[in-house]
Amino acid sequence: MRIFYVAIMAVMMCSLNACADNDQIITFEQLPAAAQQTVKANFNVETVSYVLLDRELFGNEYEVRLTDGSELKFKSDGVLKKVDCKFQAVPEALVPEIVRQQVKAQFPQAFIVEWGAEDGGWKAELNNKLELRFNRRYDFIGVDD
Repeated sequence: MRIFYVAIMAVMMCSLNACADNDQIITFEQLPAAAQQTVKANFNVETVSYVLLDRELFGNEYEVRLTDGSELKFKSDGVLKKVDCKFQAVPEALVPEIVRQQVKAQFPQAFIVEWGAEDGGWKAELNNKLELRFNRRYDFIGVDD
C-alpha cells in the first residue's frame, strides 16, 4: 500500500513539473480579445515587447511585457489580474475610482505603480514603496511597508 501512495505522489509531481514548462511566446493577436482591448486602450501597442502564454494546471494565464519594463497579467478569459508599471503611474482607467480617491486623500504626493488581485482582495503599491491592501469591495484594510 505504501508503494502505491509513493507512486501516486511521483506521478503528481511529474505532472506539476510538466505544467511548469509549458510557457510559450505568442503574438499579441493571440491574446483573448478582452486583454487586447485593455492593452490598446491604456498603452501603445507598438511598445509590446512580447506576450507569454503561461499554461497552468487549472487554466491559462497571459503575460504582456512592454519595452519600458511594464508588465500586465491576464486571466484565461482576458480579464486583467495585475499591472506593474515599475516607476510610472498605472493608467487611471485600470484602477477603480474609489481606490484612486483613497490614495489621493491619504498620500497626495504618491501614485500607484502596481495594481492587482491578491489574497482574496486587492493590492496597490505606491511609488513610495507602501503597499495598500483592499478587500474585494475596494474597502481599505491596511498598509504594508
